[in-house]
Amino acid sequence: MEPWEMREWYADYLDACNRHDLDAIRSLVDPAVRRAHLPGGADAWIDDLAELFHAFPDWRWRRIQLIVEDDRVAAHLRGSGTHLGPFRGIAPTRRRANVAEWGMYRIAKGRIVEFSGTEPIELLAQLEA
Repeated sequence: MEPWEMREWYADYLDACNRHDLDAIRSLVDPAVRRAHLPGGADAWIDDLAELFHAFPDWRWRRIQLIVEDDRVAAHLRGSGTHLGPFRGIAPTRRRANVAEWGMYRIAKGRIVEFSGTEPIELLAQLEA
């Protein structure tokens, strides 16, 4: 893909995430996706997002910066939402969380095949404070 196509692809991915459209997200993730320090595979990816969306029904990401090079996308995002359901063993706090995130994606044939990025440490700290 050309850089402009990668930017459009990522905009579509982020839009699907912000709509909490797990089927659309799954179509953009390779079934055997590799994730640094996390279980691999599209099922694990979708399970993690489903847990986040259940706990934060209004969760949204805002793109701060996007860098495209070859088959890679680096994204700096700001994620936020209200904690209304259990998340990683923490009962709902009704707190509004707002966290900086970054992710590095490798794209092949229009799907994410590799990912590394921030862990939800900052998010968990805000819920436990």
